[in-house]
Amino acid sequence: MDNGLTISGKDMHTALTIAGSDCSGGAGIQADIKTMTMNGVYAMSVITALTAQNTTGVTGIMEVSPEFLRQQLDAVFTDIFPDAVKIGMVSSPELIEVIAERLTFYNAKNIVVDPVMVATSGAKLISDDAVEVLINKLMPLATVVTPNIPEAEILSGTKIQSEDDMREAAKKISEKISREDAEEPVAVLIKGGHSICDANDLLYQGGGLPFMNYRGERIDNPNTHGTGCTLSSAIASMLAIGVPTFDAISEAKTYLTGALRAGLDLGKGSGPLMHNYTLYEKA
Repeated sequence: MDNGLTISGKDMHTALTIAGSDCSGGAGIQADIKTMTMNGVYAMSVITALTAQNTTGVTGIMEVSPEFLRQQLDAVFTDIFPDAVKIGMVSSPELIEVIAERLTFYNAKNIVVDPVMVATSGAKLISDDAVEVLINKLMPLATVVTPNIPEAEILSGTKIQSEDDMREAAKKISEKISREDAEEPVAVLIKGGHSICDANDLLYQGGGLPFMNYRGERIDNPNTHGTGCTLSSAIASMLAIGVPTFDAISEAKTYLTGALRAGLDLGKGSGPLMHNYTLYEKA
C-alpha cells in the first residue's frame, strides 16, 4: 500500500540497544526496541545473552560468545551507525570488555549505561567480577548512567536511606567513573523508585552544575517489569534526536509514567508496561 510517505536516512535518527533478550517481551531488548520505536527512532539490537524468563522470574541465561558479540557490533556500526547507544544486561567481564573496546574504536556517542545487576524478580544478572570491569572499562564511556538505589549502593559503596545519601552516592559514582581526559563528567541519574523519595530521581552532572531533581508521580501499579530498561532506552532515544541530557531525562520520565499509568496487566507476576500506550490514546 502506498501511503505517500518517504523517510530518508537524513530524517531518521537511530539508536542501538546492547542487552539481553527477554523472551516474555517485558524487559531487555524487547522493551528497548518498543520504547525506541515509540519515541521516534529506528531501533537496532545487539544481543548479549538469551534469557528464559517471564513475569515471575528468570530460569536460565545463555550468554553469546565474545567473538559473536563483536561480530554483531561490527555489523551494526559499519552499516547503520547509531546516533545513541543504550547498554543493559551484560553479565560477564569478557563481554563488557568487547563492548567497551568496540564503542571506543567506533567513537560512539550518546551512550546510556543501565547497570543491570538484579532483575525485578530478584534474580542476579551479573557476576561479581564483572562489576569491576563495568566500572573501569564501560561506564567511563557513558554520557549518563542510570542505577537504581540498590545498584547505586553497590557502585558507590554508600548506604542510601535519604535524599542526601542519593546526592553523596551520585557524586561518588561520577567521580569514580569519569575520565580526566573526558570532555565532561559522566552524568549519574539515581532512580528513587526503590522506597526512597517516592518516584523522584536525582541527576548529578558534575562540572560545577547543581544537582537536579525530577519529581515524579508514583503510579499505583504492581506491574513494573522492565521499567529500568524502558527509562534508559527512552533517554537514549531523546539523546539520539539531539535533546540535551536534562531534557532527555525529563521526556523519558514522562513516557515511562504514561506506560505505567496505562495499567497493562499481563502474566502471573510483576507484569510488563504498556509501551504502545500512545497508540491507544490516539485511537
